[in-house]
Amino acid sequence: MAHLTHNAPGQSANGPRRILLSTAFRLALLYIGLFGGSMLALLAVIYWTTAGYIAQQTEETIEAEVQGLTEQYARLGLPALIDVLARRIEFDPNGSSVYLLVQSNGTPVVGNIDHWPSIVETHDGWLTFHLANSPQDDNPRTARARAFLLRGDFRLLVGRDMREMAAVRRLAGRALGWGLTATVLLALFGGILMSRASLRRLEAIMRAFRPIMAGDLTRRVPSGNRGDDLDQLADGINEMLARIEVLMESVRQVSGHIAHDLRTPLTRLRARLEGLRDKNASTEQAMVVDAAIADADTLLSTFTALLRIARIEAGSGMNTLPVDLPAILADAVELYEPLALERRQEVSTALLPGITVMGDRDLLFQMVTNLLDNAVKYTPEGGHIHVSLERCNGTGRLVIADSGPGIAVAEREKVLQHFYRTEASRSTPGNGLGLSLVAAVARLHRGTIRLEDNQPGLRVVLNLPIYDAAQEGEGEGGAERKQAWPPP
Repeated sequence: MAHLTHNAPGQSANGPRRILLSTAFRLALLYIGLFGGSMLALLAVIYWTTAGYIAQQTEETIEAEVQGLTEQYARLGLPALIDVLARRIEFDPNGSSVYLLVQSNGTPVVGNIDHWPSIVETHDGWLTFHLANSPQDDNPRTARARAFLLRGDFRLLVGRDMREMAAVRRLAGRALGWGLTATVLLALFGGILMSRASLRRLEAIMRAFRPIMAGDLTRRVPSGNRGDDLDQLADGINEMLARIEVLMESVRQVSGHIAHDLRTPLTRLRARLEGLRDKNASTEQAMVVDAAIADADTLLSTFTALLRIARIEAGSGMNTLPVDLPAILADAVELYEPLALERRQEVSTALLPGITVMGDRDLLFQMVTNLLDNAVKYTPEGGHIHVSLERCNGTGRLVIADSGPGIAVAEREKVLQHFYRTEASRSTPGNGLGLSLVAAVARLHRGTIRLEDNQPGLRVVLNLPIYDAAQEGEGEGGAERKQAWPPP
């Protein structure tokens, strides 16, 4: 059946937004979060392990130096200790070692800092305090030191400037930041590449879906040689389409054979009824025979329409040529205008000239006359029918609008099916195949049909691809366009 038009698959948001909304990109974001979190945890462990190791080494170095100075003081006394400290400071004035020997009242004796830190030492004698910065150094300096008491109420402070450790921490922090940033960017780039690759394959599948949804069951979904889940899905869809194609062809053949086989005995029955009527029959008997002939004509018309639709859907006997669509519409309006005038209906047209479509002129004419016949039939006396044709996005947009009762929204797709009739139309002659034939012709010409509310009445909107003779050529593009006609 024909579908009311809507956005085709694969015609959603384009460009970056499509990538951002894709499942592959969302999975990539999930992997970015997991991988980024793992990388952050790993770098954090490396950072704290490195910083802890440096701090431990620093404290062990201080402990060893304190032990050596204590032994020096115990053997040689205070003057030797002062001499050792002075020589160490003189030998490495800008080094990382921190020394300070003060008297009981806090007066410095020797050292490379000018006063005892105003920080309360811990129970094990360790202090962490800030050092005065040199003019060349803008970064705050921190020292880690050990304090202990000597005989004579002298206090000794031995420590290390922690600027090297701070530099290592800053370096590790920068490495952590850059590593995490590079990880996220690379993962994001990989996610975009994966998404684009997946979208290209999905778009190829969606392009194959459009003619299938339009009724061309001979099309197949492209499948690669990767053997992944998309290939398996495509193979499954192709198997399903092949099965559906066989079943649909069987249904068409059965319905066509039934219609063909029943049309012959019905024709004979009608001929016999006419012969019976021509004999010496009473008036009452002639009326019964005429009613039977009318019923036979209705059945013959139904079977003829079924056979016609079957041939249209099969695409057999189609004479494909460039067709002047405004001329067809003008001829159809001219044909039905007298009937509309009898019902005091006003018919108006607005036909843009120069619109050519590729197709079968007889089928297109029958499609238009079916629509006009419905419009005249269901528009009340004194009503209005308007026929218009214009260009719209590379198609000829045909609109036939009437001021009749219209069709409920819930029934607009159903009326395009075989034999479906609305409740309001059951009392009028017909077999429910008129709009079904229109939909079949529209599909055959790669067009779309849409039913809309005309407030009041019904608007039937048909879009047929415009044929541009200037684009036809012997090149590669022209060959592709020629292969597209007639439609498969």
